[in-house]
Amino acid sequence: MTTVTASGRLPIRYVYLETKRQLRNVRAMVFTFAVPVVMLLVFGSAFGSQTDPTTHLQYLVVTTLQMASYGAMMAALSQAFAIVNERSIGWNRQLRVTPLSGWGFMVSKVIAAMAFAAVSIVITVLVATVGLHASLEPVRWLAAGFGIWCGVVPFALIAILIGQFAKPSFAQPLFMVVFMGLAILGGLWVPLSVMPDWMGSVAHLLPSYWLNRIGQMGAGAIGASGMTEPAMVLAAWAIVLAAVIVWRYRRDAARQ
Repeated sequence: MTTVTASGRLPIRYVYLETKRQLRNVRAMVFTFAVPVVMLLVFGSAFGSQTDPTTHLQYLVVTTLQMASYGAMMAALSQAFAIVNERSIGWNRQLRVTPLSGWGFMVSKVIAAMAFAAVSIVITVLVATVGLHASLEPVRWLAAGFGIWCGVVPFALIAILIGQFAKPSFAQPLFMVVFMGLAILGGLWVPLSVMPDWMGSVAHLLPSYWLNRIGQMGAGAIGASGMTEPAMVLAAWAIVLAAVIVWRYRRDAARQ
């Protein structure tokens, strides 16, 4: 049985078990990993080695980064279903009567989401480089993948919020609205350059746009100063979302 310290510090054993449990969800893993790969094969193969005029990167590289961001975001947001299921069987109530803090609960979910996202990013990049021969320096692939992986945190927090507030009957439609909205308006499906101007303005407010952007900057895209700006925006999203999650967890715990 997992133990929790009296001070409410995060139990390492609980984090390990939570991450392991998530990674054993084979059906979710196959769906999450297959969708971005299929989209990469379809869209990435269509334009080959052409250069994207906006980023000055190989179009296949741009598509790979979009699909890596898309897959990582999907992996993180899918944690919402696990939390909704836990609430439906009363597991969250059991956690709240232990000394497990709100921060401990949140961090355990974020780590599980990031483990899930890491696998998706690696698979997508491997398909692009080995299968489609996407051309980019290894250090650039590493910087882009690491940036996207770190940028997953706000989406894991969004998933926790959905899991905390959504009822089981509304979890699926709410997830689809949030996920599709972030993917489309953030430019992960269609380049913003071909969208109306107002969509470009909306995109700059969304974490999905900056998730894709931090990958592009890591890959050496032309047209921006570096990874600092997207990192700061994603960090601001994470701080605000984390505060709301901890507040909600503490309020629920006070009701017990």
